[in-house]
Amino acid sequence: MAAKIKKGDLVQVITGATQARGGDRGKQGKVLKVYPESNRVLVEGINRVTKHVKVGQTQRGTKTGGIETVEAPIHVSNVAVIDPETKKPTRVGFRTETVERDGKTKNVRVRVSKASGKDLP
Repeated sequence: MAAKIKKGDLVQVITGATQARGGDRGKQGKVLKVYPESNRVLVEGINRVTKHVKVGQTQRGTKTGGIETVEAPIHVSNVAVIDPETKKPTRVGFRTETVERDGKTKNVRVRVSKASGKDLP
């Protein structure tokens, strides 16, 4: 499931509480990191949580720590890739393509939008 969403994809949250109720449903963001072992993705500006960091000192003597807001991973089933043509969330399919390089042929899987049928970047 995580192979359908890659780092750098523009995704939209499709489940959860609405923005009117303080949730993230309907928000869009870029995928920063993919965790395939747990089927989760880290999306820019989505699922922000408060993290308490212990106070410490750096080499220069400046204080670090306090309360920070950081993004937490979200399950891949709760996001959908945005179709670059229609600008709406879409499901992702695959098409095999034969590519020839240096006299050798190779089958390559290409990600395709199920809504428009166009290739995804």
